[in-house]
Amino acid sequence: MGHAGAIIAGGKGGAEDKIRALEDVNVVVSKSPAQLGVLMQNAMKENGLI
Repeated sequence: MGHAGAIIAGGKGGAEDKIRALEDVNVVVSKSPAQLGVLMQNAMKENGLI
């Protein structure tokens, strides 16, 4: 989440809140850098890009 991930105001805005907000709008979020390649490939296949 970068530097912005460190900013938490009023008990909201933590990493889990940001992940949930992204997933709620269908953004693919990787829990680990090791998953990035497979997740990208799957998303590209699902969207007809490969």
